[in-house]
Amino acid sequence: MKQLLLSFVFLIPLLGWAQTDLPDAKPLKIELANKLDKDGKKDKGTALRIPDVIKEQPKINFKDSMGRKPVKMLDDRNLVQAGAGLKIDPKVGPRNAKEGSRDHFPDQNLGEVKSNGKFVGVVARDHEFVDGDRVKIYLNESVVDPNMLLTGAFKGVNIDLNKGFNRITFEALNEGSSSPNTAQVDVYDDQGQLIYSNKWLLSAGSRASLIVTKE
Repeated sequence: MKQLLLSFVFLIPLLGWAQTDLPDAKPLKIELANKLDKDGKKDKGTALRIPDVIKEQPKINFKDSMGRKPVKMLDDRNLVQAGAGLKIDPKVGPRNAKEGSRDHFPDQNLGEVKSNGKFVGVVARDHEFVDGDRVKIYLNESVVDPNMLLTGAFKGVNIDLNKGFNRITFEALNEGSSSPNTAQVDVYDDQGQLIYSNKWLLSAGSRASLIVTKE
């Protein structure tokens, strides 16, 4: 009898441990968040009203805005054309010196040279400040080059020689931006040999003449 009672005493805690190892299966119920507030009442959400940026658009009357005149920041009633009151001083810029004045450079005789070749090569350049000087070249009053621009490099023409005197004339068409018209002139024979070199200073309209004699 005592053995049966002891066995029963030892079996009771084992049965309790066995029950704790097996969890009870309870269904999980998922509800909406914030369904009820702390007082058990239905939660209506935040009091802030956030506008719908997609549905709510600003009301703009484009017809009225396009029909209005643009706002002017300046009063253009008293505005004048730019440079309207500008007065140009006639003393500024290149001037043509009057004939007879000390600033006037008259006609110039460049001398004479002999050559028995078929032609001569006449070249010229602005030997001072390159300022746009231009000349017209004649042979016995016949135009050889109507408008030669003098630059820092030599440029020129070949002139056929007639028997006797051949007058080569350089007429200053302008004085450039710095008076007077200045140039160095070189003459080569038909063999390419330099036979003459000189310089001129001319006012606009003045001439420098060179005689080439062919026997």
